[in-house]
Amino acid sequence: MFARAFRVRANTAIKGSDRRKLRSDVAAAFPSLSAEQLAEFIPNKEELNVIKIYSHKGEAVTVYVNHRNPILFEVEKALYPTVYTLWVYPDLLPAFSTWPPVLQKLAGGADLMLPGVVVPPSGFPQVEQGTLCAVTLLGNRAPVAVAVATMSTAEMLAAGMKGKGFAVLHTYLDQLWEYGDKSYPPTLAPLVPDCAGDEEEQEGKEPVSSFPPDPVQHVEIGDLNLKEQDNGAELQGKEELYEDRAAEPDENASTEDQQDPEDSRTPQEQMDALFNQCFFHALKCKVKKSDLPLLTSTFLRSHMFSCCPAGQQLDIKKSSYKKFSKFLQCMQHQKILQVKELNKGVESIVEVDWKHPDIKAFAVPEGFSSASAAQDSKNEDRERVYHAPEIIPLYGVSTKMIPLFQESGHRKGSILSSSEVRNIIIDYVKTNELVDETNKNLVKVNAILCDCLLDKSEQDEISHLTWDDLLSRCLDQLQPLHQVTFFGQEPVVRKGYIAPINITTEQRSSNKKVTIIKNLELYGLDPQCVANTLQQKGQASATITPVPGAKDRVQVQIQGNQIHHLAKMLLEEYQLPRKYIRGLEKAPKLGRKK
Repeated sequence: MFARAFRVRANTAIKGSDRRKLRSDVAAAFPSLSAEQLAEFIPNKEELNVIKIYSHKGEAVTVYVNHRNPILFEVEKALYPTVYTLWVYPDLLPAFSTWPPVLQKLAGGADLMLPGVVVPPSGFPQVEQGTLCAVTLLGNRAPVAVAVATMSTAEMLAAGMKGKGFAVLHTYLDQLWEYGDKSYPPTLAPLVPDCAGDEEEQEGKEPVSSFPPDPVQHVEIGDLNLKEQDNGAELQGKEELYEDRAAEPDENASTEDQQDPEDSRTPQEQMDALFNQCFFHALKCKVKKSDLPLLTSTFLRSHMFSCCPAGQQLDIKKSSYKKFSKFLQCMQHQKILQVKELNKGVESIVEVDWKHPDIKAFAVPEGFSSASAAQDSKNEDRERVYHAPEIIPLYGVSTKMIPLFQESGHRKGSILSSSEVRNIIIDYVKTNELVDETNKNLVKVNAILCDCLLDKSEQDEISHLTWDDLLSRCLDQLQPLHQVTFFGQEPVVRKGYIAPINITTEQRSSNKKVTIIKNLELYGLDPQCVANTLQQKGQASATITPVPGAKDRVQVQIQGNQIHHLAKMLLEEYQLPRKYIRGLEKAPKLGRKK
């Protein structure tokens, strides 16, 4: 289902009653989850979004996302867990194992054939046709696919383990997995030993099914290619290579243990400790009260990275937190700082308790060079590149426009791009044969077009519309929306048109002018960084002040008319389109050179 790219149609937050309903639906779909697990799975306060997508086959799918990772997807009112969820709850579904080389075929869109299923010593779990199952790889209990059984366990055995056993819906490495943080499956030891061909242990034991317990004896490796038997030799070679590699981790692990016997912590625990060290170091030595509010991304890149000891590197994915937002949530629970979403999708640190015992007790590591830290900070600033957000205008189907769009399967609230609106209108006109026979540039206005697009005063006067007029009227009647995608983040859909960066100049006392810039946060720009840059370029004092009448919003204020510097920075350095900047025409006119 997700072997190829899909289209995201909407991304909205789940609130209150919708969240409770989802938790109830999950409890009904997966009764093995305890109350505590349900509360953890569908949290009350953490970020939880619902995304409407269309698969490459045109199937409408609803995806539920916790922070960035998809945790559930819904097709025709049936809920399915993703691999991210199954790695947390590996026993949520009955599991069947396959050979590692088969994974590539599953991720490419193939179903799982029965010759590729490994028969364990304890036998298969008992399932019926249509049962939702997990697929694991031999030797690891972490699921790599979600599939539906096409026959019962008894039917599988009766068929001689031939034919299609499972219809695969979603896999590790497919496009839905890529929509998340792209983390790897954990290594989970099997609950019972896998039958990996140990003939000595199996001697004298009765098999648990009508087949020998050694899968190598009854599985034709040529059939593991899932409907492509020409690649059987290649898969067998991959299998042997995998088995050779599978023996290596223990040797490597033991070597690492011998090389570093002093530190008994796991790599994940070491990374957690490094994040804590850099966090407290940055708060104690780098961040000042005047820096607040401070974008969380700026805090990580400009402050914490510069506090990292030489030879080490911060990598949130190697920690137990997996996401920097979760790390900051943990610190917020300890009441060390406070994080707020000042603009949708943009989080900032708004308050720090510098009197907190943990900050006061933190000691800067010995041998940490302040000079090298400053240099690292400069290097980090150079490496950090601002990426202008991708802004796409979208349109929602309004009540008035439902009759025009319902033929194409859309209803009130459906979100469409301008090109999709255009294609729907063209299809509607052609399907209903509304193109004028004598002039192909004109479209006949039928009853539905009349009700949807014409004012009452026009309904008796206009019988034809040009294509351009038809499309522009249609867009005017739809609800305006816009989708913003920041670099490395999920797209966010907001109502209305995006507010432009607003630049104004005001006259102050003593006939002095100041330049004021608002709405920088909407475009992922840190007001403090913009103020610092303008201060250096314009050689003038710059400050951050609250926006009058707007809670938790700030603006940059700099002495003099600095619009020339600001225009060069926004248009040339940050590559923001001019249409999203208002006030550039107020730049002072430069005198002619004589």
